[in-house]
Amino acid sequence: MTEGLNARQNRRWPKLALGVVALATLSAATGWGAAHLAAQNAGSPDVAKVRAALKLRLPKTPIDAIDCNGLGGLCEVASKTTLFYVDARAKYLVIGRIYDMEARQDLTAARLLALNPDLLAAGAARRAGSDQDAPPQQKAAPQKVSLAGLPANGAITWGPANGPKVVVFSDFHCSFCKRLSGELKTIGARVEERPISIFGPEARKDAERVLCSQKPEVSLHAAYSGLALANPKPCDTRGLDANEAFAKAHGFNGTPVIVRPSDGAVIEGYRDAAALRAFLAPTPPQG
Repeated sequence: MTEGLNARQNRRWPKLALGVVALATLSAATGWGAAHLAAQNAGSPDVAKVRAALKLRLPKTPIDAIDCNGLGGLCEVASKTTLFYVDARAKYLVIGRIYDMEARQDLTAARLLALNPDLLAAGAARRAGSDQDAPPQQKAAPQKVSLAGLPANGAITWGPANGPKVVVFSDFHCSFCKRLSGELKTIGARVEERPISIFGPEARKDAERVLCSQKPEVSLHAAYSGLALANPKPCDTRGLDANEAFAKAHGFNGTPVIVRPSDGAVIEGYRDAAALRAFLAPTPPQG
């Protein structure tokens, strides 16, 4: 998640090694694309052959795992905390995101989180003068934060008024944020949801559509369901800017981030209903 909140302004994918430049990356001029490659490589590629070809062509790039199932002939390659995709012969390399258009899900984001729960949008920066991928440089989130000063107009509040209170920093394009919202419904939480745009400009536009809608709570759940959001009249979105500035200042480089408002305790990443109940339960007095 080294891009963090700057993702919507500066989306960069990692430079895997000097050998990548020599590969014939897909060109719009030739009409090639991920779908074209998938069609040409139907069936199950031989993982051992893919690994051997990658070792030959990308000798300085560590290959941790290769998965050639479920992507229509493409192979997903995990290198440290980043992903890229190749065809069955590892001749063509694709750097970008894979979306399941039927499920309306960003498969790349889900896999990145599975590789590293603290990483949702990978963007490892290279060390100056080194051909190896640099490890992610990210500020660790504090264990507690003060929510004082966050503006009310940066939040969408939903859930029963008498439920356990929780503040969530989220992105409507984050599949684990969607799952978390379901768990929060299960426990009847009173949620103060504060969008931050981890997944770029479109995520920010959806956050503005939700915040500015006549019924923000309804629009919030529609956004998580993948429904198209109407474009409401413009409203004051400085609260979203405040959310992002707060998240950046406190090292929230991905979503979701869950904060217990009673004492500012922080946990990052998805949690199920049982874990949320335990985290949000009132703390017995000391002494």
